[in-house]
Amino acid sequence: MRTLAPPRGLTALIALCTAVFAVAFAVLPVNTAAANAANAAGPAPAFVAVPHGAPARPAAPAAPHPSLQAHPLASAPGPLDNPLKGFATFYSPGGDENAGYPRSLQWSYFGLSEVMTDPNNCGSFDWSIVDNALNEIASYGNQAAIRFYMEYPGGTGSHPADAVPHCFDGKVAYRTNTYWGTTSPDYDSPYLLNALGAFIAAYGARYDGDPRIGFINLGLVGLWGEWHTWPYDTDTTGDSYPNFMPTDAHAAQIIQDYDNAFSRTKLEVRYPTSGGGAANNLDIGYHDDSFCYREGSPLAGVTLPQSLGGADYAQLQLELNEGTENKWITDSMGGEVRPEIQSSVFSSWPGGSGQADNIKACIELEHTTWKIDETSQSYSPTDPNVGAAVRLMGYDLGVTDAYFKNSASGTATVGVRMTNDGVAPFYYPWTVTLGLKDGAGHVVKTWDTPWDLRTVMPGKIRAFPDWGLGPDPTYLDYGYPQYFQTAVDLSSVATGDYQLVLRVKNPLEAVSANAKKLRFANATQNADGWLGLGTMGVGGSGGDTGGDTGGTGGGSGGSYEAEAPGNTLTGTAAVAACAVCSGGAKVGYLGNGGALTFTGVDGGSGGTKTVTVHYATAETRTATISVNGGAATTVTFPSTGDWNTLGTASVTLTLAAGAGNTIRIANPSGWAPDIDRIVVGGTTAPPAPGSYEAEAPANTLTGGAVVASCSGCSGGAKVGYVGKGAKLTLTGVDGGSGGTKTLTVYYVSSVSRSATVQIDSAPAVTVNFPATADWNTVGSVPVTVTLPAGTANTVTLANASDWAPDIDRITVS
Repeated sequence: MRTLAPPRGLTALIALCTAVFAVAFAVLPVNTAAANAANAAGPAPAFVAVPHGAPARPAAPAAPHPSLQAHPLASAPGPLDNPLKGFATFYSPGGDENAGYPRSLQWSYFGLSEVMTDPNNCGSFDWSIVDNALNEIASYGNQAAIRFYMEYPGGTGSHPADAVPHCFDGKVAYRTNTYWGTTSPDYDSPYLLNALGAFIAAYGARYDGDPRIGFINLGLVGLWGEWHTWPYDTDTTGDSYPNFMPTDAHAAQIIQDYDNAFSRTKLEVRYPTSGGGAANNLDIGYHDDSFCYREGSPLAGVTLPQSLGGADYAQLQLELNEGTENKWITDSMGGEVRPEIQSSVFSSWPGGSGQADNIKACIELEHTTWKIDETSQSYSPTDPNVGAAVRLMGYDLGVTDAYFKNSASGTATVGVRMTNDGVAPFYYPWTVTLGLKDGAGHVVKTWDTPWDLRTVMPGKIRAFPDWGLGPDPTYLDYGYPQYFQTAVDLSSVATGDYQLVLRVKNPLEAVSANAKKLRFANATQNADGWLGLGTMGVGGSGGDTGGDTGGTGGGSGGSYEAEAPGNTLTGTAAVAACAVCSGGAKVGYLGNGGALTFTGVDGGSGGTKTVTVHYATAETRTATISVNGGAATTVTFPSTGDWNTLGTASVTLTLAAGAGNTIRIANPSGWAPDIDRIVVGGTTAPPAPGSYEAEAPANTLTGGAVVASCSGCSGGAKVGYVGKGAKLTLTGVDGGSGGTKTLTVYYVSSVSRSATVQIDSAPAVTVNFPATADWNTVGSVPVTVTLPAGTANTVTLANASDWAPDIDRITVS
């Protein structure tokens, strides 16, 4: 592999890095399990590489229904600190992480020896230094991009130069890189490779899907974890330095370990040629750490390809050589603006000057999403050149039109047409939520949608001259304005005029009340994250005007905010701000005399209902729930980890017909949880004989399998992350008198998947599960099995080598 020579100046680097990472610090720990659950509902679909050359356009979206009125939205410049894009600066413990140019990312290195601290045990990991950094970064509303290393010339000031774990001592050969003064371990050592594999597996188990992290560089190998050991690497100039890099096969092993360990958090490796191109057919992007720099005599670019004056080892030339110049469609492109040009690179926008190459071409052809740029702290927020570059990086989403009837009741259809003027998609499946604001600006109703922002592709892309499609710059039509549509239930909304609004939920909200909002390039975008779509008149709680949107039986259902003005608070109960709550507030200090009574609860035609309570509590608590002054039911609310993480608990209640019901939540002898809202479902039938919920407490979840909420599932929950070693075992399955039975698996999966089904210890059978519409739409597949007599049977669902679908329940007949 050809590497840069040298990749950066030692003096400039040490000066840059010594300014950061000054001191250690301590903050409150995060609930990692809750954080992971907040970031994604299920593993990503199987990765499919995009072919070389001009990419085929994605499928055109559907058109809005002609019965809907169009509500055009005015455009405006997008924000400079949108999440997961733009500049990242070095994390400095105790510093103001939002000082200087607006941003939403912080960068941090970690030495491997700072986590693998036990000199006698390479399988022991102390993650406190990582969690401390992630917690402080999150407290500023930012997400982190991080990398582990073992060699760092000069160290960082607070992280060591030599970060080879001492548990390698005597087991791994060490070499000295005399040029940089670092200790370089034998990267081909079987002991080292096995230890790194175990570290990566533990790393993924702890942090995959953690909302505090935006991007992870693979790191670990070479100087600064940049996957080169220059000049001790492949000899391309006839020098006498030996090659300290691992073989391609061993480097590919490390890359594969990362791909096995992470399925949700975006990964990036340094070069398209790393490990012999091992990442090129995996869900792993690249990080160009000498972005848009020119070097040598005559000057040649190290990002742009040879057709635009780049060197033969330039990042984009390597991508063209490997046929991966379209990898940005599925994977993020990060890295660092070369430190030597950070102070000048944008002064000649959109072109370049001196050692700074054509910056607009670099961003457009690499499809850059984010870059480390320490000097950006001194950029002016009003600099038009910098602003144009930041808005071009990554995604730049706008809504051109909203589609809905001006007056509606029952079930209404809402659609939006969305464009992307950036150079890359948004890479995470964050939830898009619709809502209604009343005249006072309060959000009175919300609906989560199945809309996938990852499908909003850039409308135009810049062609490589190598594609032979015209002189540079030539721009091609690529993404279409994406159209999303869904149905919303208005039956519980009071008659009146409302502002229809939309927002994107940043999963960091489950950890930090300061999480940066994803905002659109529209004039009606509000600082609170809500985008105004237009005025909708709601005609009351009459019958549905469209198809059923959820629930069972004859009830109308509805969501009721705890802080709504019509509710009754007694004793110590009080409304408090809550960034993660649906209406931005909750009711706390319930219990010990404090009570919350919801009024105007619609029971539809009356009868038994499932009432789901959305709550927050840092410890397990109980509350009593009563309807219309009747007998109270005691409900247990498990800890959600902290007071800004929401959980749900469901209870079956009998409501009277009509909208005059009250639901009181209290605790006469202790404290109750804080309450966000309640949701009243339709009539709940008794569980069918032979039906077993995946999330039932008696079941066994192993590996990474977890319970997650699911609006379309029978119990409001499902079990996800089954497969790749994780299993779900349903216990106490009744085989009756024994014999052949039909076992029906109710599942959720937006892509086709397979799973093995095993009865007790009998041989497992493989079952194929076709794709359902999304991760909240349930499908079913029947399987013929033989069950022994009695109620002691177990049914295990798994997949040894890949992901299985999420599981709602099984039935046996």
